[in-house]
Amino acid sequence: IGDIIEVVTDIPEKNLRAGVRGAVVHCHGNDFYEIEFTDENGETLDFSALNARHFIVVWRAETRQWVPVAEQTSALVAGLPDDAARQVLNFARFLSVQTCQSPACENIAA
Repeated sequence: IGDIIEVVTDIPEKNLRAGVRGAVVHCHGNDFYEIEFTDENGETLDFSALNARHFIVVWRAETRQWVPVAEQTSALVAGLPDDAARQVLNFARFLSVQTCQSPACENIAA
């Protein structure tokens, strides 16, 4: 309860788009959570029960810390079909090679 989540896929029937964030306010069980969505002033726009496969946690109330990007990425990739997950892995390898051809990568090898 209190975690901040980010929707990872469009959910047209609930008028939710990927990327929108909300707060977990209740756990219904069976991987369903009640999420409160607010505007920039903190006014409640809507409540929606979402299955955990529709979102990733980006901030943990228990630790009062943002979830590291690598952990968010891992959670997102874990929900993808194997073919799509392989594409993400291949793209990450490509980025790693591109990034490690810069002087900044010298510190990684050391």
